[in-house]
Amino acid sequence: MTVTDTLQTAISRGIDRLDAQLLLLHVLGKASTERAWLLAHADEALAPSVAAQFRALAERRAAGEPLAYLRGRQAFYGLELAVDARVLIPRPDTETLVDWAIEVIDQHGSRSGNSNFTGDVLDLGTGSGAVAFAVKHSRPKWQVCATDASGDALSVARANAARLGLDVGFSHGNWFDALPGGSGRFDLIVSNPPYIADHDAHLPALAREPRQALTSGADGLDDIRQIAASAPKHLQPSGWLLLEHGYDQAQRVRDVLRQAGFENVQSRRDLGGAERCSGGQISS
Repeated sequence: MTVTDTLQTAISRGIDRLDAQLLLLHVLGKASTERAWLLAHADEALAPSVAAQFRALAERRAAGEPLAYLRGRQAFYGLELAVDARVLIPRPDTETLVDWAIEVIDQHGSRSGNSNFTGDVLDLGTGSGAVAFAVKHSRPKWQVCATDASGDALSVARANAARLGLDVGFSHGNWFDALPGGSGRFDLIVSNPPYIADHDAHLPALAREPRQALTSGADGLDDIRQIAASAPKHLQPSGWLLLEHGYDQAQRVRDVLRQAGFENVQSRRDLGGAERCSGGQISS
């Protein structure tokens, strides 16, 4: 079969055209940016081994397996991360959290009057390491630590750190319990925690991703409440806590932050205009 025939067959089975193209490029060992190659070689016959490998992946995609797991990688904030079913797939909305984190880091430097000022960042529930790596790559002078309750997730994150050459420290445990001795103070704490309600109608669409990284109680805010309550004693004076949450949870998360003693509480919107992240600052 030719390149065109192979793609059309996959599309006729309900696979999105872009997904089919990216899968074929993956099988061919080409970058996802080389879609023009498929057009230039539309009438070229595929080797039987390549066609067979593509069909196997296309069947899995048609059955609902995420494209990122099939390709084994996902781009995030300019970095290429290895991902599999042990971790959530990094999503563009989370880049809003990174943008805000970098803004806070730069504000610390401005207040100090020292362009070489460095501080400490903690990423709670790091998963594949996406947020921690994006922050470290963008502001390499800052120290970044990352935790996760899943040993499997930390295995993925550590492998990503080694491949990307980013010096991020890792600790295994549930939220702040993962910190050595349960202590430590940071200038910035960031987290993309589970925030989906246990019986949310969107869960079936996420069935292939680890549920423990998705759901958090009847209203989806159990982990956010726990993090907000514990964070003040782990923050330096004027330190920030920034949290990602659901598109309709911003007001409730702001209330949680204020009840935990945070000031300057505010939210940030994602690319789609939804209030996707909320955060607050500890008094100086």
